[in-house]
Amino acid sequence: MLHSCCAPCSGEVIEAMVASGLELEIFFYNPNIHPREEYELRKVENIRFAEEHGIPFIDADYDTDNWFARVKGLEWAPERGERCTACFDMRFERTALHAFEKGFKVITSCLGISRWKDMNQINGAGERAAARWPGMSYWTHNWRKGGGAERMVEISKREEFYAQQYCGCVFSLRDTNKWRLANGRPKVVIGRDYYRREGVQPMINRENPEEPV
Repeated sequence: MLHSCCAPCSGEVIEAMVASGLELEIFFYNPNIHPREEYELRKVENIRFAEEHGIPFIDADYDTDNWFARVKGLEWAPERGERCTACFDMRFERTALHAFEKGFKVITSCLGISRWKDMNQINGAGERAAARWPGMSYWTHNWRKGGGAERMVEISKREEFYAQQYCGCVFSLRDTNKWRLANGRPKVVIGRDYYRREGVQPMINRENPEEPV
């Protein structure tokens, strides 16, 4: 059971697992993603890629109220801090529960392929979640190694995935925009940026069709 956060992060993981002959299902449970428009963009891209490979895709609830309750008091925690741990715990606990109900013995996530994430923090959350159920384990494979991080970008360009500009939650968006403004860059525009293949026409800015991205 593969917990997926978005198409760019899961593309290389999915193709590597399929190439190895592994049978998998994708579990999309990310109530942290804000706003809803961003959530839907990431989910739709993920579904498209899963369908291309004939992989079952489970669309879990967008229970944002429970997520905000889980991270209450951690609104100003830094990236990779306690808030992220609570977020990973919540998402992996739900993944492990679904995996147990479906008879899966192994869960994993594509979250660790991102260089912005702390691999030990992610693996710890995955192992805690798996330990809740008898006979279940969390696969701690490092997807970044062996060229995985580079293939992630190659696949994203090939598929022209939506390129999100922040981790996902409202607090990440807040801090990203703060950093961008401090460094002379404009705020994040939801739904604007896409990976592009080399040698093709630029994707169109959905907010202003006259302006290329």
